[in-house]
Amino acid sequence: MVAVAGVSTFLALRSDHLSPGPSGGSSVTDTVGAKVNGSYVPWLREATRDCPVVTPAVLAAQIDQLSGWNDDTPSVSRQGIARFTDAQWKKWGRDDNGSGRSSPRDPVDAIMALGRQDCSLAREVTVLRTRGTVNGDLVDLTLAAHTVGTDAVARAGRVPAAARDVLDEVEARLAQYESLVRQNPEATEGPTASALMSAPIRTPTVTSAFGRREHPLTGVTKLHTGVDFGGPQGALVSVARSGRVEFAGVTPAYGNRVVIYHGTIAGKRLETTYSHLSAIRVVQGQSVSVGSPVGRVGSTGLSTGPHLHFEVLLDGQYVDPMPWLRAPTG
Repeated sequence: MVAVAGVSTFLALRSDHLSPGPSGGSSVTDTVGAKVNGSYVPWLREATRDCPVVTPAVLAAQIDQLSGWNDDTPSVSRQGIARFTDAQWKKWGRDDNGSGRSSPRDPVDAIMALGRQDCSLAREVTVLRTRGTVNGDLVDLTLAAHTVGTDAVARAGRVPAAARDVLDEVEARLAQYESLVRQNPEATEGPTASALMSAPIRTPTVTSAFGRREHPLTGVTKLHTGVDFGGPQGALVSVARSGRVEFAGVTPAYGNRVVIYHGTIAGKRLETTYSHLSAIRVVQGQSVSVGSPVGRVGSTGLSTGPHLHFEVLLDGQYVDPMPWLRAPTG
């Protein structure tokens, strides 16, 4: 386990029953409504490090919704702060803090196990959304899959009604945990991706960056999974990196959409997507070279005007595309 230092602020309402996080030691608390102290933030970060869909704050809010961070449970079938069943713990549980015993009642083990489970669900719903099977915010779809199962989400094509109350409860708790994470900064930054791709549009002017934003049509604040490049209707869209077309067709939200597989980078599957196209110039299964035509800029699907929505995925997880793009030349 990576040692994480520098956790300086500890926030708690009721954390005396929880063992310390990886930084150890006692804490002086400043009550802000959270039910767990800041020593757990490094573990929340570690549990979600390879899963940008599920943030440390989302994971903490989910645990709060499941148990209020209280490992005392009235049910013997669901144990610990993440309320794991025996079958779930057998699949996801490990001795993550090196205590010599893997237990759903160990908060650190539970945080890490829930992170593994959620990240697996996030990959599943990402694939479903990329294929156009489901529509919706990836965080919402992941939490819904945890609540009612991935199959139920796929059948509904969106967040099922049976999961909506849980999502609302997590959302209501999210702000306080975002504050907790901000007040306990990470000691080190991870490596950034190398610039391995060419810009998919001639003049890559960013009109909406990667990250959380309010959707201009729905008004919902959620993760913007790619970057929007403004461009005139019909402008050429090109392949950012050589690969093979995995999908080329119409989806409800993305309109005309192309997904290209580029092989693996450091053992991780690399894909790019091109959405809201006015026309598609490739077919599924086609091999494509960097710079070759993908289609034309458009405004199909849920769009307010002509632009290219461009995404980069590593092992099915959305990452910020900008560090991957070489600076345009000429």
